[in-house]
Parts: sequence; C-alpha cells; structure tokens
Amino acid sequence: MTEPPALRDALGLIKDRERVAERLLQSSAKHSFDPDTELDWDAPFEPGKWFWPPELVSLYDTPMWRRMSEEQRLLLSQHEAAALASLGIWFEIILIQLLTRHIYDKPATSAHVRYALTEIADECRHSKMFARLITKGGTPAYPVAPLHHNLGRFFKTFSTTPGSFTATLLGEEILDWMQRLTFPDERVQPLIRGVTRIHVVEEARHVRYAREELRRQMLRAPRWEAELTRIGSGEFSRIFSQAFINPKVYTDVGLDRRAAVAQVRASAHRREVMRNGARKLTEFLDDVGVMRGVGRRLWKSSGLLA
Repeated sequence: MTEPPALRDALGLIKDRERVAERLLQSSAKHSFDPDTELDWDAPFEPGKWFWPPELVSLYDTPMWRRMSEEQRLLLSQHEAAALASLGIWFEIILIQLLTRHIYDKPATSAHVRYALTEIADECRHSKMFARLITKGGTPAYPVAPLHHNLGRFFKTFSTTPGSFTATLLGEEILDWMQRLTFPDERVQPLIRGVTRIHVVEEARHVRYAREELRRQMLRAPRWEAELTRIGSGEFSRIFSQAFINPKVYTDVGLDRRAAVAQVRASAHRREVMRNGARKLTEFLDDVGVMRGVGRRLWKSSGLLA
C-alpha cells in the first residue's frame, strides 16, 4: 500500500496513501460526533429564525421573493433545508456504496481501508441525522426525481474509480461551502447550525481523502478511463445541479411552481451562489486533469462553471 515517493501531478508530490489515512484516522478519533447526544433535539424551533441563510434560498432576490411575506420566506427556507437534507441522504447512500466498491479488493488491515470504513460510519450517522432533522421539522421528505434516482443506481454500479471520487467531491464540496456559511450564522435555527457544524467538521476529512485518492487515480488511469471519468463527471454535475432544488418545495409553500422554477433559472444571484460553491472544486478538478474536452463543456452546461 506504500506509494512511490516520486508520484507527482500538477499540484506537486502526492503523499503516501497510508500516512494520509493514518492522520485521518487520528483526526476521526479526536473529532467525531454522535448527533443523537451532541444536539438538543427536544428544544423547539425559535420563532422568526431561518432554517437556511436567506441569501442561499433559491428564490432570494427574485421578483417573487420580493413579493413574499417574511413568514413565507422563512417557510420556504425550512422546506429547502429539508430538500437539501433529503438530497444529502440520497447522495451519501450512493457514496457508501462507492466506497465499498473501492475497498473491496484492498487489504482490510491497511489504514486506507480502515479510514474508508470510518468514513462509511460517518456517512451513516449523517444520513440518520438528516432524516431526524426532516422529521423534527414536520416537512415532507423530498426524494430526487425518479430519473435521477435511477441514474444514481446506474452510476454507483458502473462508474470508474476516479469518477467515483470526482462525484464524491461534487456532492460534498458545494454543500460544504454552504454549510460553512450556515453554522456561524446567528439568524439560523440553533439545531440547523448544530447539524451543519457536525457535518462540516467530519466532511473536511472526507474531502481530503477523496482529493488525495483522485489525484493518484487520475495519474494512473489509462486514457480511456480518464476520458470516461471526464465525461461522466460532467454529466453528473448536470444531474446534481438540477437535483439541488426540488421544485415541489414551491408548491408546498403555496407558490406557483412553474413561475418559481423559471425565476430561479433566470436569477443571476442563484447562478453566482452555485458557481461560488463549486469554485474551489472546479479549480482542483482542472489542476488534476478532469476539466477537459467534452467533460468541461458538460460542466459549463450545468451552470457550475462559468
């Protein structure tokens, strides 16, 4: 499992896989949380507080937003928080299966595999935490569209290994950027801030693991696999950007669904939010050779890349 010391890419020397995993295991031992005991699930929600920062709500600064009452805006933030939690559960269940595939043929005693198992345990706790948050709020759960659900089924079974880690980063880094704005925001419900704080701390390790492994995989991938990864990641970026907002939330808070979707699509503010959330990721993917050719054009059509 020890990597040759001369393995390099555009970002420099790639660290030894086992040493990276050992450090991540040490961090996990010090900074892991049990949401069931860490958070106060019995405390009522505070009146007048947001469930998601208003600037991150999809309709923010649109004509429809300006006509909405403050009560309706708060309600929309609650339903969108539930939709994002539902999206997170869907994605993390896919990620668990991708990680299981990745380690299936690797030595179970290696630090790399032990960390992957640790991350799987983290994702199980996160999914349960998100499900409990949805239940606590009394909103519906918002599953992704059937087409996206079935595309996810296909992807988790047939993706390339570097494609799996690219998709992992796509699912983690945009939401992580939003959550880093959320957990210190005192306008937001304390329970939401607690959930996002736990997720940010633990996801930082997941991002490190995925980035290090993607760099290694892209260097070693044969040409066909690297190109398939570029195209597959571009298509997944299109699916993910569409799934990020569930249009049913608009109906559930009493808005015209078709008009709301049209205004979100036309919103310069929303485009900027999504691109800002993806910027660190797209710059990294460009550096490691994912953002090329057809794949890059697909990323641009997703709206996540200018």
